[in-house]
Amino acid sequence: MGIKVFFNNSCNICRFEINHYKKNSDNKLQWIDITNNEEALKLTSKSRKELLRRLHVIDDGRVIGGAKAFVIIWSKIPKYKFLYKIFSIKPLFIIFHYLYEVAAFFLFLKNKHQLK
Repeated sequence: MGIKVFFNNSCNICRFEINHYKKNSDNKLQWIDITNNEEALKLTSKSRKELLRRLHVIDDGRVIGGAKAFVIIWSKIPKYKFLYKIFSIKPLFIIFHYLYEVAAFFLFLKNKHQLK
């Protein structure tokens, strides 16, 4: 079925962004909420904390997280192919990676109560 995207639907910011991508994508992307989802843990072999900490995708059987996951998502949505092309350039990807890690860290802090 294409690429599986694992996201935190209980995070308002995450949900807003993913819902936007859903509206602009086709069936190449399967959207999977990680909230209380044991199957997501099994499919990714990730812990709740790891899934909560970063966005993940499964692409060609590989679990990929963080900024690279976004680049993969953008590559499959025609409206966002330009972001895929921009952030596939190594120096720009490195900058995006670190900016994503900072943003993801603060979103994790905001949502880590879900680990209890």
